[in-house]
Amino acid sequence: MNSALPSDLIISGMGVVSPIGIGIDAFRTGLLRGDHRFAIMQRPGRQTEDSAFLGAECGEIHLPRVPARVLRACSLPGKAALAALDEAWQNARLDGVDPSRIGLIIGGSNLQQRELTLTRQKYAERLAFLRPTYAMTFLDSDLCGLCTDLFPIRGFAYTLGGASAAGQLAVIQAADAVASGRVDVAVAVGALMDLSFWECAGFRAAGAMGSERFAEAPEQACRPFDEQRDGFIFGENCAALVVERAETSAQRGAAPRGLLRGTAVVMDGNRYPNPNADGEVRVIREALQAADLKPGEIDYINPHGTGSPLGDKTESEALLQCGLEHAPLNTTKSLTGHGLCAAGAVEIAATLVQMEAGRLHPSRNLDAPMNGALNFVGATARVQNVHNALCLSYGFGGVNTAVCLQNPRG
Repeated sequence: MNSALPSDLIISGMGVVSPIGIGIDAFRTGLLRGDHRFAIMQRPGRQTEDSAFLGAECGEIHLPRVPARVLRACSLPGKAALAALDEAWQNARLDGVDPSRIGLIIGGSNLQQRELTLTRQKYAERLAFLRPTYAMTFLDSDLCGLCTDLFPIRGFAYTLGGASAAGQLAVIQAADAVASGRVDVAVAVGALMDLSFWECAGFRAAGAMGSERFAEAPEQACRPFDEQRDGFIFGENCAALVVERAETSAQRGAAPRGLLRGTAVVMDGNRYPNPNADGEVRVIREALQAADLKPGEIDYINPHGTGSPLGDKTESEALLQCGLEHAPLNTTKSLTGHGLCAAGAVEIAATLVQMEAGRLHPSRNLDAPMNGALNFVGATARVQNVHNALCLSYGFGGVNTAVCLQNPRG
């Protein structure tokens, strides 16, 4: 499925929560400096007595405008969603827009696993005292309810699965909702997926999460497209992106952050996590066709690039097969970690930030690139005028997504 979008469809606002910066300004600085926060994860519920799972945890999320009664029952994914949504809302100047014409799509499912694990441990022997909010927090609708309770969003609100492609899939669905006229504004949130030790152990058992090879040097563990990669390293991430038409944005004086040129979604027909080169080639070609772009017109790629031995190899082969060896690409996950459900939305924000800055962020730990035919950005930021960009996300279960973005400043 590909979508040739209206020529005036834009992203007018964005907000980010990440380990390298909370808020777009801090995120931009962290990206261009090549910052990281990889370490043995410290949040309660992330480790067993004998585990040492690596990851990148974000700093404290400040929500001065959220009532204390709400914060007391607010999970980490909830706080991150509110922070990112608030920044994107202010950025796009959405105050005053008819609430019935605003929609919300939360990209991600099974988001609050650590919170649920901690609750079950705390109340296992005293179920009579279980807090009533537990009945809401295990439902995916909880983040929709939280966000629409605090923001005037009355058009629609729902969650959307898609594993690691969920964040980008939410943006694609938001674009379709605006293009079809269902709403005037659609906010896509790539939600923070709060892993417990159960999920970490599961990903490790599946061979997806990085092993203990770099247990003594966590800062070296996340290495997409490098010869020594051995799996993804988790990162706490969340992003909100506001999609609308340029005309409605201009009426409020909100400048476009990026133009949405074309999107595509392709399924492999595969329940399992192994990637499929044919599906990745198809989704790239369909997105380029929808955007009316030739491979040679792409001058930046933000790849999925997780650090998976097979996944990175398959993705590099797909990029070459599509004639994209000329386009610069870097590895956002080498800085932020893999945000899972949030990854695609965060990486769209990273692409727009780099477009605005005219610089591409460095790639950490890319000491021995696995494929010398690709045009990787190395250990230092690179000056680059980006006009057309391609963003890619792939998820377990055979989900492949692609989005073409264009610089509104030429």
